[in-house]
Amino acid sequence: MGLLSKDIGIDLGTANILLYLQGKGIVLREPSVVAMDKITGKLLAVGEGAKNMLGRTPGNILAIRPLREGVISDYEMTQKMLEEMIKQVNGFSLVKPRVVICVPSGISEIEERAVVDATLEAGARRVYLIEEPVAAALGAGMDISGSQGKMIVDIGGGTTDVAVLSLSGIVEYSSIKFAGDSYDEALVRYVRRKYDLLIGDKTAEEIKISIGCVYPRDEEMVTVVKGRNIKTGLPDTVSMSSTEVLEAYGEVSEKIVDAVHQVLEATPPELVTDIAETGIVLTGGGSLMWGIDKLIESKTGIPTIIADDPMSCVALGTGHSLKWIGEMQEGTINLARRKLMAE
Repeated sequence: MGLLSKDIGIDLGTANILLYLQGKGIVLREPSVVAMDKITGKLLAVGEGAKNMLGRTPGNILAIRPLREGVISDYEMTQKMLEEMIKQVNGFSLVKPRVVICVPSGISEIEERAVVDATLEAGARRVYLIEEPVAAALGAGMDISGSQGKMIVDIGGGTTDVAVLSLSGIVEYSSIKFAGDSYDEALVRYVRRKYDLLIGDKTAEEIKISIGCVYPRDEEMVTVVKGRNIKTGLPDTVSMSSTEVLEAYGEVSEKIVDAVHQVLEATPPELVTDIAETGIVLTGGGSLMWGIDKLIESKTGIPTIIADDPMSCVALGTGHSLKWIGEMQEGTINLARRKLMAE
């Protein structure tokens, strides 16, 4: 990699972490999971290797997701995970990299400080923050520099960020803790309640990918669900239809649609008129949920499209912002909303 460090953009997601290296693009995409030996404290695996251990580890091994609902829930594990990933992409370098890292728009100052400190301890020279909706819009190729209003809905693993952007800034936003993981949790509860069957998050995610939908499908789909019967304690299987999954997801979908409505209601009328013309753009892994664009369009009456490669938009936008890293001007992009910069 050479002796000189390159700037790095990080999409620190609840479900996945993506690293963007200046001049190279996205160079790392791994699940946000860490596995460590509880007795020795030794790091055993990060990313995909650690994800495969979730729910399958012996007593001395801990496999966890150190981020919850878009923010750090386990500081030490997040720092170790970032350290390992930065090392992977930065290689041997005499100079530590400068890092731009994205955060949800509703993050508190304490949560911001935790992100900055963890990234510094992980090996960054300086840390700058960019809000997720701004990064997502940049990554989706939206021109947010003009006065015309644009709307972005970024549905991640832990949070959904809804924002109206104009003149390179956020005019109105809402950040809710209902997103991709919430759909999995809702399905686990539904299957338990309806079938007395216990399933794990991994199974719930597989169902979401295979037959999941938040808008009625043209054709009914069915899948076999394997789990543990609560009453007998033995393995059991049931058949589930896409209509049942739609029902299980109802409350989460409603929360996301409500957030879109609330932001539109708080937005100046001129910008709402712009959005009616330019449409709503969806990004994040949650936007791959079947029918989410149809659902939002049917509830708002505004054309809704899914961005190209929605899972990469935040990382691409964070990488895009690296070119302004020397300026640190609020308003050019919301890079460090409170000028949070650490040496």
